[in-house]
Amino acid sequence: MGDFFLQEGNQNKCPRGASLRFAHPAPSKARPRILPVFLPLAGCPGRCLFCAQHAQTGVKTTSLEQSHDFLERCLEAARPDAPLEVGFYGGTFTALPRAWRDRFMATASRHRERGVVSGVRCSTRPDRAQAGLLRELAAQGLDRVELGVQTFCERVLRLAERGHGADASLEACLAVREAGLGLSLHLLPGLPGHTPEDFARDVEQAAALAPEAVRLHPCLVLAGTGLEQLWRSGGYEPWSLERTIKALAPAVLRLWRAGVAVTRIGLAHEPDLEAAVLAGPTHPALGMRVRALALHLFVAELLGDRRAAGLRAPAAVSGGFWGHARELAAPYAALGLERDRVRFEDRDDFQLDVRDD
Repeated sequence: MGDFFLQEGNQNKCPRGASLRFAHPAPSKARPRILPVFLPLAGCPGRCLFCAQHAQTGVKTTSLEQSHDFLERCLEAARPDAPLEVGFYGGTFTALPRAWRDRFMATASRHRERGVVSGVRCSTRPDRAQAGLLRELAAQGLDRVELGVQTFCERVLRLAERGHGADASLEACLAVREAGLGLSLHLLPGLPGHTPEDFARDVEQAAALAPEAVRLHPCLVLAGTGLEQLWRSGGYEPWSLERTIKALAPAVLRLWRAGVAVTRIGLAHEPDLEAAVLAGPTHPALGMRVRALALHLFVAELLGDRRAAGLRAPAAVSGGFWGHARELAAPYAALGLERDRVRFEDRDDFQLDVRDD
């Protein structure tokens, strides 16, 4: 038999003895060079149970003047042949005083005219993403909004002292779209009261909203947060690393299949953050481990009850294919893909040979 090309709906119909060719399930999307401008807690109406922005961003100052000076210096030094996308992170950009919002947007717009800014994005809370304000920011040059949804579970939002319900998140997503802006979502699995089943429902809701991207930040206990107090009193137990990886891998695969890019898994490793982590699922290769397991799940689903005779894979995936410390070697062997049956080649797609017995 010849090659069998994977198409939507036929992934379980590959004949035995055939070769199944397919692309990596992750959507292929351009990743811009982002200039992050951190505004820790600026504009936030309160502090959520899990929040430690200074540790998460590595930025200790909350001065808007200093943040603006940083933006101006970076853009003055930028070149048109290497444009940057400005990202306002770490606070609630849409809740900043209007004068400051206008000032930040005007600076980005001025340098956009020079050709050194390719786009502008901001992070904000769902209850501070009113339709009229988003339309105004879009007119000023905003391109994308990253919504800190965290979860769509009403019960978990209350326990996290988020200050709004799930309806606000859904309304904010619609408002972003109606303003003609790109949409990214942040999900925070493992909050107090949050189960893997809750998270699976969050992922289904996120996929249905069709954002361009999702970030997954497993919940950590950070020093100086309300969550630290709850944890020390015995009222909260974070997810284990194993539980987190097992929950995130199918979530990533579900988002990939919906055409959604997963742009980050876990928080960026900052010295202040690592010092502040008291408990929770951390690992220096968390993202690689989750993505590698998601690819394994994809291959296993393609095979169904069949066994593989061999796999030819792009050389680009060789670094993480077997997982951390080859933890996926045995699961792949169970599919018939021992080490000598997997070849990494100069190719863009995968070729999975299916046994004929």
